[in-house]
Amino acid sequence: MKILGYKRINGTYGIRNHLAIIPSSICASDTAVKISNLVSNSIALPHQHGCCQVGEDYKQTFKTLVGLGSNPNVGAVLVVGLGCEGIKPEILAEEIRKENKRVEMIKIQECGGTLGAVKEGARLASEMARELSKQQKVEFDISNLILALECGGSDSTSGMASNPAVGAASDLLINHGGTSILSETTELIGAEHILAKRCINENVAKKLIDIVNRTERRALNMGEDLRGSQPTPGNIEGGLSTIEEKSLGCIYKAGNAPVQEILEYGEQVPTKVKGLYVMDTPGEDIDSITGMIAGGAQIVVFTTGRGTPTGSPIAPVIKVTGNPLTYKKMIDNIDVNAGKIIDEGVTVNQVGEEIFNEIVEVANGKSTKAESMGHNEFGIFRIGYTF
Repeated sequence: MKILGYKRINGTYGIRNHLAIIPSSICASDTAVKISNLVSNSIALPHQHGCCQVGEDYKQTFKTLVGLGSNPNVGAVLVVGLGCEGIKPEILAEEIRKENKRVEMIKIQECGGTLGAVKEGARLASEMARELSKQQKVEFDISNLILALECGGSDSTSGMASNPAVGAASDLLINHGGTSILSETTELIGAEHILAKRCINENVAKKLIDIVNRTERRALNMGEDLRGSQPTPGNIEGGLSTIEEKSLGCIYKAGNAPVQEILEYGEQVPTKVKGLYVMDTPGEDIDSITGMIAGGAQIVVFTTGRGTPTGSPIAPVIKVTGNPLTYKKMIDNIDVNAGKIIDEGVTVNQVGEEIFNEIVEVANGKSTKAESMGHNEFGIFRIGYTF
């Protein structure tokens, strides 16, 4: 199956053509936003990190920012630095530049302060935006698409309707040669043994069990037992009683495909081996989506029982609910009503095909409801203290 998008020099394809303005630290985030506000078709990625981070926490933030700038949906990048932060803007720009896209860099301290940086940044950004506007879409095979799978604000209908339907859509994409990423390690707890049976070999299965155990240890080190504290209050109000029940519903999003490999947060998804991957991300929706997009996902399908408006600045987010009442109450936010499985007798596979068709349309340029309303929620998963 063929769809339309933007061919990148490194051989990947984007379904959007963003100019990303990426601050290397919190100290440059506001300036990056000010620049973006002056330049049409640009997106800023303000964040709280990039300085006074150490060890693996520092590496994860750096890797994530590089991955976001390298995402196929990003056509060009302006890195904005303060000039004395932990994540050096020139090194960040250099790493993103390895993907053979235009990357420029400015430092606030070398531009005469905020006003000078905004002036120079807007000059460079507007020039890059004009260059991007000349790029034409080309036809490419849908097998080049990487789909991020997410759920949030779950209720009892998530495991009954929306997640199984998304699983069916994921299987359709994989059958066409594409790739899907299952995320949220906290929502594998209690169901990891089932998913492990679908891993392609014992080594991958062991990695799966390891990331679940690692997540539980992290919580125990903070004095919390996830099996006792989860689900969240909203999940409980939605009818979920235990984390195992939530996890059993969550893994339906992965359909029936075998698990090819386990990825660390923000790790690049292999392009040569297609299929289903599992990425170690938190249960917090925004941070989880960011990790998968940093790994190369160009599009997101997000199931929600209770409803959420969440979007993303880089990848379009398709919202699916299995709750007919939520669809009626939040119709301006929800793209697909999987609640038809519950109250209209429509089959899971039929709704799965509807979601797959929506993926194709959005990939070809249709705006999701989150995009049309400007939902650009963004966050990076932290795994350490700031010093």
